[in-house]
Amino acid sequence: MWKWIAAAWAGLWICLRSAYERRIFTTEEYELWSEKIKKDRTLVFLSDLHDNRFGPGQRRLLAGIARVRPDAVLIGGDMMVVKKRADIGAALFLVKKLAKRYPVYYGNGNHENRMDRDRGRYGDRYDVLVRELRKAGVFHLSDDSAELGEDIRISGVDLKEKYYEKFFPAALTPDYIEERLGCADAERYQILLAHTPSFQSAYARWGADLTLAGHFHGGTVWLPGLGGLMTPQFVPFQKNCAGLHGKHGKYMIVSRGLGTHSVNLRLNNPSELVVVKLHPAKDRIREWPSFGRRAENSGEDPARQALRSAAAACDTGKAQREGRVTDEHFL
Repeated sequence: MWKWIAAAWAGLWICLRSAYERRIFTTEEYELWSEKIKKDRTLVFLSDLHDNRFGPGQRRLLAGIARVRPDAVLIGGDMMVVKKRADIGAALFLVKKLAKRYPVYYGNGNHENRMDRDRGRYGDRYDVLVRELRKAGVFHLSDDSAELGEDIRISGVDLKEKYYEKFFPAALTPDYIEERLGCADAERYQILLAHTPSFQSAYARWGADLTLAGHFHGGTVWLPGLGGLMTPQFVPFQKNCAGLHGKHGKYMIVSRGLGTHSVNLRLNNPSELVVVKLHPAKDRIREWPSFGRRAENSGEDPARQALRSAAAACDTGKAQREGRVTDEHFL
């Protein structure tokens, strides 16, 4: 009897806690230094909103972004839920509000790509989305790139459905990204919007200095010492469900996202607003703070020399085959 009562109370607590974590968001800040960055920049990264709302008119989310005073807002896709239907209204409302205040760069996620791919079900919803984004002045980066100032290039790559398959997604290579985006920019700081974090090494080998990803929703349930409980690929405790990953000047930041869908659960894993602060290398700190939320993108060790020469030649694949660059340089 008491076991059933305890289980009922535990279930109720989980439901209430999850509802709370889906209504709030935390602000997570990361700092990076690079010799390619010419002046301090503050970027906000949003991902996986999935039609979630933070107060009337997204008031709380907009206020949280305004407090940061970003130089630009970057969006990693999946701002809506595309399942039985595709309602793009909430996503467009937020993005248009942001575009009136900041430069906005929008990369697709698997939900946007699904709208584009399955036009028999969703009609022209994708075309409407793209048209409205462009009308609002948003840089829509569907296999495309745009500049932020003179020292930053932002690119967005669309990934085919096979790269999102459950259990056994296809392997992504740098060649796929190069075919869609061309060479990474070796002179500017190269940011890549790539929705799934599953292919961190490929993104870095292509030449991304910083990849911004989401998709995993922080693993849904975050267990201390183990990480995220599950991902859309049904791989438990994957190490890159959230946070900062990488080394040798090639980093990936994975957002826990702002919403949920299908499995509407968050536990020890609140929605997240990501802030990225970029600094010139000359201003880098001498000591590494705790929690891994800062990293230095400077120093010419042999691995970085190999990465630089490979990026300049637009041939990281060749560099890897020759053994000058390996996965260990990035992970």
